[in-house]
Amino acid sequence: MIAQHVGEAALPDLEAWANAIIRSEDDTVKAVESYHDADSNTYVIRLTRDARVLLFRLSEAQVHTPEREPECEKTLRNRVKEVRRLLGRDD
Repeated sequence: MIAQHVGEAALPDLEAWANAIIRSEDDTVKAVESYHDADSNTYVIRLTRDARVLLFRLSEAQVHTPEREPECEKTLRNRVKEVRRLLGRDD
């Protein structure tokens, strides 16, 4: 389980989790911010590298279900790789 809290209260846990994974993948990619979209029951994470930005969503179910944390980690690692490809580099 990435976060025990729900909604906006889960953001600090979600950001700490995301930043730890991002730092292990690529220290030039930053998780600038995240927010909870109550209308779609998702958390939106914004990744940046240089001037490139990639937004992606994790569902509340993904964030709050312990068995789905590996799925979320894989998704995040793939998004970090996408940010790298946006720059035409896969270093």
